[in-house]
Amino acid sequence: MKKFLALFALVSVLFVAGCSSSAGAIQDVDPQTWLQSASQSGVTIVDVRTPEEFAAGHIEGAINANVEGPSFTTDIAGLDKAGTYALYCHSGRRSALAADQMSQAGFSKVINLKGGIADLQAAGASVVAS
Repeated sequence: MKKFLALFALVSVLFVAGCSSSAGAIQDVDPQTWLQSASQSGVTIVDVRTPEEFAAGHIEGAINANVEGPSFTTDIAGLDKAGTYALYCHSGRRSALAADQMSQAGFSKVINLKGGIADLQAAGASVVAS
């Protein structure tokens, strides 16, 4: 009986932990799918690179929120958690980090580019400098 109760408790904990996972909020997509998603009405494009990288060239309409900067949490705190966000960076590493952080913070729809800004350019995205 004790073994059964212990097993039941373990399964219950795993079930609850699985249900509370926010990983379902993240979609990892290829450049073409990302561009299609980012062009939809109401989608906010987020460049998670440094301000210097952003100024050198970014996807038109993007906002900058440096995921490795000290204010990233504050930068995303003012965003609507129910909104849709399309993230990109230089290679895909930082956007994956940002997607995870946003998902953990309660954002429900995060589209993460598998790849980087050069992949978006190769897929036809235009880049602007500021």
